[in-house]
Amino acid sequence: MMHTSDSYNQRKSLFNTMNRFIGAINNMDQTVMVPSLLRDVPLDDVADVKTVTTANGPAYFQQDTDMYSSYVLLKSIRNDMEWGVQQGDGRGKERGGGAERGGGAEDDDLEKQFHFHVNGLHAVLSKLTRKADTLTNRYKEEIGCGN
Repeated sequence: MMHTSDSYNQRKSLFNTMNRFIGAINNMDQTVMVPSLLRDVPLDDVADVKTVTTANGPAYFQQDTDMYSSYVLLKSIRNDMEWGVQQGDGRGKERGGGAERGGGAEDDDLEKQFHFHVNGLHAVLSKLTRKADTLTNRYKEEIGCGN
């Protein structure tokens, strides 16, 4: 019974979820040798319209207009996860801007939401790291180990 619970918890861990996402994007990146071939190729699969349960109930994300838009968006999010979200880095222009990208406001909104939450997660993890460091140093002082 414990093994099943551990396996379930591992699948739900943020770290494992992030690793699975990055692995999937790396695989996509290695597979797609000529990304420009994805332009104007519609996403016909019904699975591309996603339902995510949030605290406020289900949220529906509309389908991207083409596969290239999805490809660019997913790579951008992976880069943000690996290298950090850079404020004002001009990537909107690098990616061709909203209209040219084909995703429009839907992609921009999802990207803004993602950046907001990643920045929040980073801030919380940084505070927790400082708290752990303070606790460790305080403990060392208490037991006489010093720095």
